[in-house]
Amino acid sequence: MSIEKYQKWRDHKGRPFTPVAIDGLELVSDRTLNKGTAFTKEEREEMHLTGLIPPNYQTLEDQKIRVYEGYNAAKTDIDRYIYLRSLQDRNETLYYSLLEEHIEEMLPIIYIPTVVTACKQFSHHYQRARGLYITNENVDHILDMTHHFPSRNVQIIVVTDSQGILGMHDTGVGGMAIPIAKLSLYTLGSGIHPSFCLPIAIDIGTDNEELLADPLYLGVGHKRIKGEEYDKFLEKFVNSIRLAFPKAILQWEDFANHRAFKMFEKYRDVIPSFNDDIQGTGAVVLAGILNALKIKEESFEKQHFTICGAGSGGVGLARQLLIELMNKGLSRDEALAKICLFDSKGCILSNREELDEYKKPYASDPSLVKKVSSADGMPTLLDVIEGSKTTVLIGMSGQKGVFAQEHVTAMLKNTDRPVIFPLTNPAVESEALPEDLYKWSEGKAIVASGSMSPEFEYNNEKRHIGVASNSFIFPGVGLASLIANSRVISDETFTTAAYALADCVGKSDLDEGIIYPRVRDLQKVGLRTSTEILKFLIKSNPDLRIREENLHDILQSKVWKPVYHPYRRV
Repeated sequence: MSIEKYQKWRDHKGRPFTPVAIDGLELVSDRTLNKGTAFTKEEREEMHLTGLIPPNYQTLEDQKIRVYEGYNAAKTDIDRYIYLRSLQDRNETLYYSLLEEHIEEMLPIIYIPTVVTACKQFSHHYQRARGLYITNENVDHILDMTHHFPSRNVQIIVVTDSQGILGMHDTGVGGMAIPIAKLSLYTLGSGIHPSFCLPIAIDIGTDNEELLADPLYLGVGHKRIKGEEYDKFLEKFVNSIRLAFPKAILQWEDFANHRAFKMFEKYRDVIPSFNDDIQGTGAVVLAGILNALKIKEESFEKQHFTICGAGSGGVGLARQLLIELMNKGLSRDEALAKICLFDSKGCILSNREELDEYKKPYASDPSLVKKVSSADGMPTLLDVIEGSKTTVLIGMSGQKGVFAQEHVTAMLKNTDRPVIFPLTNPAVESEALPEDLYKWSEGKAIVASGSMSPEFEYNNEKRHIGVASNSFIFPGVGLASLIANSRVISDETFTTAAYALADCVGKSDLDEGIIYPRVRDLQKVGLRTSTEILKFLIKSNPDLRIREENLHDILQSKVWKPVYHPYRRV
């Protein structure tokens, strides 16, 4: 019996139970069904578990105390990551229940920044099969491979080819750690049952010489396929996934910048999909800016934006800002004049030779040089901040310490409350430390970071910095798109998600300069964004068979809770 039917069963008194068709070692080896020491005496007898488990019964709460002790006994973050992944592979209910209880402590372990190390060391810590590994040799057999899946109802897929992971670039087959982490956040953030989630690693080789030389490397042992061969491979992949999982939403993750935008445009109307690096990043940063402007009491269209970093995230943000500025009534040219992008070569101007195609739509007019620079050469970051009157400065450069005191001082001449988001992960490697930005601005800067950073004191007061995490966006987008059976996930969906996320922050937090929700409220945020997206979809699509007054009940019926239900043998 498929797992998706388990949650629908009730006895004659309306109490939930789970019908189970397997028993013995097969049952305790099933990570979705295993209860470990929480099987009751009656279940042990009925399911032929007597003698296979220590005799003393434990509740879920007892188990969490025990596994939390094991977690705390681990000495390093990567050891804690391995411990939690092992728990996930043997008992997903216990895993998610533990995460829910300790989410602020454990999110940096299962996700950024520890997942970066997990990607690098993947082949040395591999434990148990999870997800699909698609290679050039097996891409024609995806349908055959999926016949062996326990769930016939995969709903969310996260796929990466591991070439564009921030701070690491090419991690080969090790990039699988990213989809696994993202899908954990789908379950935590929107309650999607883990059996409905499928991580996929596209392994078409690696150009990482260190990995190719590693005798323990588990991926394909040759250089990456490229060009037309890669394009044909990807087309086969998309067509097979459409047939194998016709109800699924696909999230593209951590592809190389030049390929990410090409795929995004080519396949967004072919398969219900989105690119989290492009659209998710744009939406989550937009939400932070919206809340910063509530604090400043200023309008969006009056701001001037400078973005350091022109990868998927930086260009995705430029794209989202352009959409929002045009929504506010500006022409495309007027909107573009308010956005300036920097990459590793400096300010991106439209007359630059060999400019990447995905950057061209957001390149600044060459006249910017004359307007902002006192020299004849390329304008510096300081030149642009001073000359364009930058009020919002966003860092996605991957470069530590790019933002200096002189930049903050210059912004204070443009605005009383500069908005500065150093978003490179981890926070200690970002463009600037939040405490420095407070110090340089005398507490006037409105700051967010890209990953959780510790509280610090400024003027004898503790300061909490909000986290611009995509996990506040993609779980809600995915859940709403599933409920609405969306065939195309529009840009308006992400704009709606951004406004919904912004509205999740209350006045008391805004008064303290906190512009993102607390991580502990991840699922509340996911359900709020799902609700607002569905309201938007209902209004824009009269044929959608969902009524706004039923949204609360619909969403709650979709949310899986990590609790044990009684088992009954079938």
